[in-house]
Amino acid sequence: MAKPVILAIDDDPQVLAAVQRDLRTQYGATYRIIAAGGGADGLDTVAELKRRGDEIALFLVDQRMPEISGTEFLGRVEPTFPDAKRVLLTAYADTEVAIQGINTVGLDHYLMKPWDPPEDRLYPVLDDLLDDWAADRPAPFDGVRVLGPRWSALTYEVKDFLALNQVPYRFIDVERAEGKSLLDVLGADVELPVITFPEGDHLSRPDKRALGTRIGLQTAPIDAFYDLVIVGAGPAGLAGAVYGASEGLHTAVIEREATGGQAGTSSKIENYLGFPNGISGADLARRATAQAKRLGAEIISPVEVAAVRIEEPMRVVELSDGAEVRGRALLIASGMTVRRLDVPGYDDFAGAGVYYGASVSEAANYRGEEVFIIGGANSAGQAAMMFSRFAAKVTIVVRAEAIGEKMSAYLVDQVEARENIEVLTNTVVESVSGGSHVEKITLRNAATGDEDQRQASGVFVFVGARPHSDFCRSLVECNPQGFIVTGSDLVVDGRRPKGWPLDRDPFLLESSVPGIFAAGDVRHGAVRRVASAVGQGSICVSFIHRYLETV
Repeated sequence: MAKPVILAIDDDPQVLAAVQRDLRTQYGATYRIIAAGGGADGLDTVAELKRRGDEIALFLVDQRMPEISGTEFLGRVEPTFPDAKRVLLTAYADTEVAIQGINTVGLDHYLMKPWDPPEDRLYPVLDDLLDDWAADRPAPFDGVRVLGPRWSALTYEVKDFLALNQVPYRFIDVERAEGKSLLDVLGADVELPVITFPEGDHLSRPDKRALGTRIGLQTAPIDAFYDLVIVGAGPAGLAGAVYGASEGLHTAVIEREATGGQAGTSSKIENYLGFPNGISGADLARRATAQAKRLGAEIISPVEVAAVRIEEPMRVVELSDGAEVRGRALLIASGMTVRRLDVPGYDDFAGAGVYYGASVSEAANYRGEEVFIIGGANSAGQAAMMFSRFAAKVTIVVRAEAIGEKMSAYLVDQVEARENIEVLTNTVVESVSGGSHVEKITLRNAATGDEDQRQASGVFVFVGARPHSDFCRSLVECNPQGFIVTGSDLVVDGRRPKGWPLDRDPFLLESSVPGIFAAGDVRHGAVRRVASAVGQGSICVSFIHRYLETV
């Protein structure tokens, strides 16, 4: 297979030669470096590469070209190579145009000329963008394949698990000719779904632990004792792991599904500091996971925590398989758990048209179809934008009078600007119905009482989360909703929490049990934003150090 292409375009021959030289020095072994001397030549080159079936990984385009500007060029080639990363070369006076390009053409980055030295001002930017492109690149034909019925809860669970763990795969519907042919090879008695691997082996109807082991996840702790054990690998848990491991703590993170948590499922997080064009939750999770591992933290997944107990001086985490992990300190960053909603038909069609959350890979299965997004917060808006790239129509169903009540303003603007997204406010779902999968949804206007039945291929629910704290509620103090109470909230009228054994107040983010801390969405009073979770996980390590100095 031919190497993917980095296409550089500039009408100044001297600048173009310098760009080619620097790109070939750093990326020539992995990518083909192709240059075009202007916008028109660039469009011809793009058309030829598309005709030959080549891939373009990244465009590096000058803004000031006489025939066609850089932003105009990038807008014209986006439909041809929508997944390619787009970088603009600008002069200082063009920065406002570049910033506007982030919104108008989905610009990924802009670089001001000159970019010397490239080791500091060019390569770090392109390295990150190319890593992201490679991570999202569709699997080759000989990669991981999932064979099963499309409308199967088990098939969906396998696909969702692979997607959340960022394992590229190709789904093959067993009802189609290719699926039937592959099933003949595997044997008609094989249990579906089946996951096949490039090495020639396959797993039939595996549980998550077996599948996790096969795709290379660490599914068991290496050691019996750690300085710091973290439950949950969302933004708060990963931040705790990065800071804990970097500061010399022997750190283990236990995750029940996949790193990234709820944030990892976001198609784009646009309000996280330092990413002017936003960053997908998957990319953020991948980078943070790699960072934590590089610094020495163990990421153990997929493993469910069953309970927590105290055996001084250890905090003991009991796993669902009977194993135990002991730590001198414990950080609970387990986030939220989706609450199943009591709507007629939801349970019947779970995994067969009704889904709680959704990954980017799942959105592509609804090309040309009609889907419904239930919920009005940011996660619902991000899902709607993601599905609108593939579905013929996306309908957001919101109980509130306006989506702006819970959704960020930037996301409201994007939703309202997308022609194939409809927003139904003051509306609730009465039921879903169908045969082997969801076919219809019945909606009711809460203000008028009028009902409306519509065709639906998929219903994606983004409401009804609760704190994932069942495993520790009998040990640490929680509020009535199950959120863990920490810090000054534990001290009422000057009295420390019942059973508190130390001659000091609980530290910020410390629970009612010394040495057990909480951060992120599972914590009472937390601001539910990615940046807030990262901040809590980070500063929690400082208090963990102070605690460890006393035991």
